[in-house]
Amino acid sequence: MLVCIVYDSGYGHTQKQAEAIAEGVHKIPGVDAQLIAVANDEIDWDILAGSDAIIFGSPTYNGTISARLKKFMEDSTRTAWIPQAWRNKIAAGFTNSGAMHGDKLNSLITMALFAAQHGMIWVGLDLFPGKNSGELNRVGGWLGAMAQSNDESPELSPIQSDLETARHLGQRVAEITQQFVSKG
Repeated sequence: MLVCIVYDSGYGHTQKQAEAIAEGVHKIPGVDAQLIAVANDEIDWDILAGSDAIIFGSPTYNGTISARLKKFMEDSTRTAWIPQAWRNKIAAGFTNSGAMHGDKLNSLITMALFAAQHGMIWVGLDLFPGKNSGELNRVGGWLGAMAQSNDESPELSPIQSDLETARHLGQRVAEITQQFVSKG
């Protein structure tokens, strides 16, 4: 089984989330994760078509996803949307911004709507919001994993609990994908 993690990262903070999601995916035996950075501009559409799940990730800039992830979405029209190559695949999303709120929900809604247009099955976060900075889901997202990063090096931010939330999402997607694949 393969879970692809398609993401953009402007400064490295969202990449840390993507890597944590991959670690969560790898917790499930028999499931592999493939990181695909859209900044490389060389998307292997065949790997995405052959995957069992796709998790989308982007920093939240000005209340929405990055321009590079939006370009990826637009580029998918001919290769994936028209032939419905991702129909019935599991999908999920994650985002990061400098502000605690930062309108991250809008980014996740954008990703979920994109997945719905492709006929994908969206997986949200199943964690009650944490109230303290050391708890999982401290930002309080349900639609996907949200993180907050200070204006500092990616080595320092996002904090460990946000990365653990991302790992949880990766593991959850792998488990749900396994359920769907084994019944298909």
